[in-house]
Amino acid sequence: MTDIRPLLAALNAESEHLDGLVAPLDADQWALATPAEGWTIAHQVSHLAWTDRLAITAATDPDAFAAMLSEATASPQEYVDAGAEEGAGEEPGRLLLRWRAGRLRLAEALTAVPGGTRLPWFGPPMRAPSMVTARLMETWAHGQDVADALGVKREPTERLRHVAHIGVRTRDFAFHIRGLTPPREEFRVGLTAPSGDSWTWGPADAAQSVTGPALDFCLLVTQRRHRADLDLTVTGENADRWLDIAQAFAGPPGSGRAPSDAA
Repeated sequence: MTDIRPLLAALNAESEHLDGLVAPLDADQWALATPAEGWTIAHQVSHLAWTDRLAITAATDPDAFAAMLSEATASPQEYVDAGAEEGAGEEPGRLLLRWRAGRLRLAEALTAVPGGTRLPWFGPPMRAPSMVTARLMETWAHGQDVADALGVKREPTERLRHVAHIGVRTRDFAFHIRGLTPPREEFRVGLTAPSGDSWTWGPADAAQSVTGPALDFCLLVTQRRHRADLDLTVTGENADRWLDIAQAFAGPPGSGRAPSDAA
């Protein structure tokens, strides 16, 4: 059974890092536009608070979550945008406190989930450790949007391994969500960690492979940078196709970001 405590510690560290970026901001700065169209910094934090609340519901009341899922299915993007809008107009200090309180409740709820239990979600159901990893991935990704809005360069950490892992694990999901048939063969993914270590997934002799810096791979699978702006090397037609559609997050296919040299 996976020990969830180290994963929760990593999620907390990622959340605290983002908290440190937004806590000193004044009201005008909370209203700064981020790279996500129509979303301010307040929208980004509101979205995280909202999805934490949904994750708590998934962990504690699956029937109630099923009703939410039914509502979301009707118009997924509108449902997500409404969740972000929910707290975007809230006084920033109150929004920040609500996000902090929700993080604590989420950690308690996921710690109490019996081992092996699959929790419902907007993508495939997942066990509690995977839910924590998904929350870390989202926190890191939306934190990147906030950092970009503030012009802050974040130093990559070893927590990227969790983001990269879910990026690899969601390969088939990225194909399915677009109505495509996933490749049968396994891919080799080999990434250089911030520490210089190597992180690998898949067989060493795979014909299809992706290699490069872990940061670049994580920016790709969270759709925070266009592929053209990243230093990733691909071998094989199917792996090449994957990099064009990679999506580590649940929900409808993302539109991604334009390349930095786009007119």
